Amino acid sequence: MRGHYCFYMLAFFSVARLHRIAFFFCACIIVSIFLANWLRVALGIAMGGLAVTGVVYALVHKHIANRALWPVFGSIATLFGLHLLAGLHTEAANMDEYRFDLGMQLPLLMLPLAFWLLPPLPGRYLRGLWLLLIGVTTLAAVGATINYAFHAAEINESYYRSKVMPTEPDHIRFSLLITLAVAAGVLLLEHRAVRASWRPWLIGALVSLVLFLHMLAVRSGEMTFYALGGLAVLYLVLRKRQWKRAGALALVLLLLPVFSYVAFPTFRNKISNTKTDVSKAQQKTSDEGKKFSISGRLYSYKAALNVWEDNKLFGVGKPDLESEMAIRYAETYPEMTSEYYILPHNQYLYNLASYGIVGLIVFCWGLFYPVWWARRKCAPLLLAQYVSVALSFLVEYTLETQIGLAFVVFFLLLALQGSLPTDDSDPIWRPA
Repeated sequence: MRGHYCFYMLAFFSVARLHRIAFFFCACIIVSIFLANWLRVALGIAMGGLAVTGVVYALVHKHIANRALWPVFGSIATLFGLHLLAGLHTEAANMDEYRFDLGMQLPLLMLPLAFWLLPPLPGRYLRGLWLLLIGVTTLAAVGATINYAFHAAEINESYYRSKVMPTEPDHIRFSLLITLAVAAGVLLLEHRAVRASWRPWLIGALVSLVLFLHMLAVRSGEMTFYALGGLAVLYLVLRKRQWKRAGALALVLLLLPVFSYVAFPTFRNKISNTKTDVSKAQQKTSDEGKKFSISGRLYSYKAALNVWEDNKLFGVGKPDLESEMAIRYAETYPEMTSEYYILPHNQYLYNLASYGIVGLIVFCWGLFYPVWWARRKCAPLLLAQYVSVALSFLVEYTLETQIGLAFVVFFLLLALQGSLPTDDSDPIWRPA
């Protein structure tokens, strides 16, 4: 009887069926990132569903598909330990914040667990997921463009006040998603991993996304876009010796800002705002200077460093960071009112103040170990995501929001799928 039951379970939860279920939940994660403001719970449910799928595979098949690669997946899960250990010295008044943070950071456990337990997804599923990202990102860009067309004057003026056009998700994460989608699309085209009939549509989508990225004019996304473009030029020159393609790409990268400055008022206004912003960063006695993006970040960096200097080894713990920052703001900038207090918009500095130098070392090892593991593999998509993540961390605390956490962890693990050992016989490129 037991033998029949086991046979039934193996037949019902076959690898092929579990792969389809995992594909479904991965697709739900991608779509949910863009719907988080309306269906916030959907993102958590999709991640939980993916984790459960992995557990079901391990229990039914009595096998951990990537057992030998536990350091790769475990390194990312280690990041959750930093948040967990912060409770050891969290003030009683901030324990609710501590518990909330643990709940929000659960993807650091669920996603590595799911991808560790499950066999790597077939190549056709991986290509489908990256195409889905491109498609959903394009739809979101079209929606934002339509809204901009109806409110152009108001939105253009808002760029002078360090604001940007409304997008879903928020403009910073959206700009990073656009850059990742463009990188994925270019690689799919380069490896001829899409049907010939789809190539014109894909090219059109990528051109539209690049233009929209410049119309959106968010510094984080544009910084990563041009960094990846520069790396592509170097690759074509140093590895491929394709001088004409490298020259053409370099010319496009040089002309794009010029075209955008002429064509997009938002781009021009963002440049003007940035110049004003930089000048305000010199002010230390006026609240007016704190209203701007760059200057506000610089003040937060100074306050965060002051917090760290008093807690160099292990930091103050993330739940206590906001209250500690408020104390340092009051000491360093007594003329600044509390409405301008912000946490440090730099993930490295955020972790340094929260967890100290020991925690920052653990954080960097845990997050970047997978790309070290894949250093001898051909994994351009994984490298592109790591470049985007590493650069975004310089100007944002990306991992401290639900969408940012999903963007970083999910797409790192999805890109890592293409580099894992597999018996997939699909001759077409596995996105890696």
